[in-house]
Amino acid sequence: MPTNEAWRQRSLAAVWHPCTQMKLHAPDGQAQPMVPIARAEGLWLYDHEGRRYLDAISSWWVNLFGHNHPAIRTALMDQLNTLHHVMLAGFTHAPVVELSERLSAATGLGHAFYASDGASATEIALKMSAHHWRNAGRARKNHFVGVAGGYHGETVGALAVTDMALFRGAYAPLVRLAATVPSPDARTAMPGESAAEVAGRAADALGDWLAEHHEDTAALIVEPLVQCAAGMAMHDPEYLRRVRELCDRYQVHLVLDEIAVGFGRTGTLFAHQQAGIRPDFLCLSKGLTGGTLPLSVVLTTGEVYAAFYDDQVARGFLHSHSYTGNPLACRAALATLDLFEQTDALRHNAATSQRLAAQFEPLSSHPRVRFARQQGMIFAWDVPGSLPDFARRFARHALDEGLLLRPIGHTLYAMPPYVIDEGEGAILVKGALAALEATLAEEDRSGALNAVGVCDGV
Repeated sequence: MPTNEAWRQRSLAAVWHPCTQMKLHAPDGQAQPMVPIARAEGLWLYDHEGRRYLDAISSWWVNLFGHNHPAIRTALMDQLNTLHHVMLAGFTHAPVVELSERLSAATGLGHAFYASDGASATEIALKMSAHHWRNAGRARKNHFVGVAGGYHGETVGALAVTDMALFRGAYAPLVRLAATVPSPDARTAMPGESAAEVAGRAADALGDWLAEHHEDTAALIVEPLVQCAAGMAMHDPEYLRRVRELCDRYQVHLVLDEIAVGFGRTGTLFAHQQAGIRPDFLCLSKGLTGGTLPLSVVLTTGEVYAAFYDDQVARGFLHSHSYTGNPLACRAALATLDLFEQTDALRHNAATSQRLAAQFEPLSSHPRVRFARQQGMIFAWDVPGSLPDFARRFARHALDEGLLLRPIGHTLYAMPPYVIDEGEGAILVKGALAALEATLAEEDRSGALNAVGVCDGV
């Protein structure tokens, strides 16, 4: 059986890994060597030599009920015995119909359009919004606005509403960049200002912007409650209530990107439900299939759907994917929704999140940590410092501790599968603290060396 090193070398020779500077994984690179995974069970990933790693970030936020869950596996095996795929243009099948009905019942949005990943869902929602206004005789409304620090995917259309300097710098010539308005990030509170007041201030800025630009604006796109890629920036639900009012007043679509925060991550099945609102478009992916198969969906209103219902082909929604509504992926999603009901997952998560918050207290109260925060099953801590590669160093030390943890910049976060038990929580906290201390020790040594260099220079 090939060793870890053999798989590592074969991967370096043949695979271009996502959003990765491949040179860092070279034998003389600065990153931890990539980890070949042979199998997974529950919270644990196992390499080819038997070492295990606790998946504390749900493999990029997709896994809900643990790896290799028997109920989802059984559903997929059953579906393989009947129908693995059929095109959805001119055909339909039970899994896509049943999934659409259940998502509609859960959201109040009655029409589902499927793709395979979150970025594609963003593209669909933006195209659908602009095309809706065109069909409604208001073709001028074809621009978009997003929130500062927003992340909505890395395809060309999604990058237009993604406010990340790294991507904007590299791909700006390819996209029509959207406008941005201030984030309601509670960390930006001024002295004495509450999270709700920060949300109100950000909403006021949006209102000022829409008052001037609404005639050209098709939609606003927002990640409700948590802007994950912005360093787990969390905001008060008041922002969503105000945003809904403003979009209604100025006739601008509200697109909610719940690709990362949907399906129980924030404490409710969908994050926007904590604000008591309904979007015009809802983008879902990641946890939709419990972390088993790629699938995304955009849900929208009957009003939007009606604008495309016509004899003219050009007034139909002109978008397709070969694997749209794949039966296997839809069946995995149905099994995942079944697990929410069978395990009373939201109530269980409420108890789990309280326990984890208590277990994380040594990390939250660490003297080098700032802005310890939590939203449901999402936990985050900022670790200010001078190391530009803090995230890479911490991730390397975390792997040494048997943990998959990958900070975003100087933000350490945990987003574990919902089935994490007390013992696994203790392992996670102990390992995270050890990785933090090792990283901070490297920073302190680096600072001391820099100080010596400055003195020598004088």
